[in-house]
Amino acid sequence: MCQLLGMNCNVPTDIVFSFTGFSTRGGQTDHHSDGWGIAFFEGNGVRHFVDYQAAVASPVADLIRRCPIKSKNVIAHIRKATQGQVALENCHPFVRELWGRYWVFAHNGDLKAFAPQLNGAFRPVGNTDSELAFCYILQELRLRFGENLPSTAQLTTALQELTTEIAEHGTFNMMLSDGSALFAHCSTNLYYIIRQFPFAEAKLSDEDVTVDFSQVTTPKDRVAVIVTSPLTTNEVWIQFGGGELKVFVDGEVQI
Repeated sequence: MCQLLGMNCNVPTDIVFSFTGFSTRGGQTDHHSDGWGIAFFEGNGVRHFVDYQAAVASPVADLIRRCPIKSKNVIAHIRKATQGQVALENCHPFVRELWGRYWVFAHNGDLKAFAPQLNGAFRPVGNTDSELAFCYILQELRLRFGENLPSTAQLTTALQELTTEIAEHGTFNMMLSDGSALFAHCSTNLYYIIRQFPFAEAKLSDEDVTVDFSQVTTPKDRVAVIVTSPLTTNEVWIQFGGGELKVFVDGEVQI
């Protein structure tokens, strides 16, 4: 299975600390070595980096570890291939446009006998079950809401129904964001933590790295980090329930 990492904040924040620990799972502390990717929202734009090399060996991943790109919504993924060859077009996260904004999606799991009919508005470029599921979700959202951007509450209701439907075909841990909210659905394993004042020290579980967040934040900052398995050894992470969909806005859980 693959590994997911998401970040949702109330102010633009860099993900260097979390990504440093997360990326070592791409071939060093774990065996997810079939590619990786990350996407940062900035205003109406998205910085999108993918590589079919293992994250621990990728020069692009090294750039991300060294460059403090700040964003309010980030989705990252390291891949263990179950469907589709190791190739750039099969690296998550995937990006598409809907309602005049970018949507970013990543998936951990394996879907069996999943063959929805696509009408052509959204089609996969690669050959993974993950990108197929993403295209199907966007197609169904557009079918339900037409040309009008729905509210976060309306989107949440629709995504609860769609993720439940797709999860009937196998494991469907996923993250989806349009830059204003981050939606996360759990089939098997997802955890989250909210970091806010008073900030404390955190120690990575995959690297010998510690950071004192009180030295690099303000009392108003709030950051939600969502991941397949906890990144730190000295913080309390909250586990999702199976089949649960959570929505994060401005570093808080909305549902």
